[in-house]
Amino acid sequence: MKKNIMKLFILLLLLLAFSSPAFADVSVGDQIITLGENLTEEQKEQILSELGSTENTQIITVSNEEEVNYLGDLLPRATIGTRAISSSSITYTEAESGLDVSTNNINWVTDEMYLNALITAGVKDANIEVTAPFTVSGTAALTGLMKAYEVSSGEVIPEEVKEAANEEMIQTAKLGDQIGAENASALFTKIKESIAKNPPQTDAELREIILQAAEDLGLTLTDEQIQILMDVFNKLKKLDIDWNQVGDQINQAKDKISKYLESEEGQNLLERMKQFFISLFEALKSLFS
Repeated sequence: MKKNIMKLFILLLLLLAFSSPAFADVSVGDQIITLGENLTEEQKEQILSELGSTENTQIITVSNEEEVNYLGDLLPRATIGTRAISSSSITYTEAESGLDVSTNNINWVTDEMYLNALITAGVKDANIEVTAPFTVSGTAALTGLMKAYEVSSGEVIPEEVKEAANEEMIQTAKLGDQIGAENASALFTKIKESIAKNPPQTDAELREIILQAAEDLGLTLTDEQIQILMDVFNKLKKLDIDWNQVGDQINQAKDKISKYLESEEGQNLLERMKQFFISLFEALKSLFS
């Protein structure tokens, strides 16, 4: 099953590879790197080398003040810190190729959390890398990524959308502490897919989407967790977000499913499924014999 899923998505990506560039203002292969303002010169050189910077790479900096601007209402100042350290890279890919995210030295925000938040913000068709010279939570990196996207593409992300994307990332990470990071990311993704296909008109409809998504993933949510999800998605509903694009970007990022299946948690799931069918087969064999 895992091999078939991987082959399918590799085939889809190859078929999409012949499309035209995603933006008029950028070309495939263009790269922009954001550096935390408080990195030492040695750390900056280390990051630039790690991210594959060239003489054509555009480089910008992100300050701690910018981080606080978007995270100040979501996290304690002590958690945000007083220095801008985490850095990132955006390399543009073919149109409709979707987003791909990888991280290094990031211990709280997962690849999928960045992916979901960036899709909400309208970022599309790029390889994203987030890194730091030492282990950090990674909460501030999204600010740099959205700034880099605006500078390079010429597209302005509305302030309220930036704030909503940051809140989504933080709430996903917090929920991940309670139900598991992979489960939290999968839940947010599934809710978004449902909203993109059939936007809820009432709170009751939104609640039903959340509960159905949780049930599909085998998750049991508390009333508090459901309310947090209601608040996040009600806020997103009020914004000028292209939900069709959100759905498209999620579909184009389906290789995350195969990556999940390759993870320890995914392998455990496959093993449980295998044992279930073995037990079922043995029961049926005993019945007929």
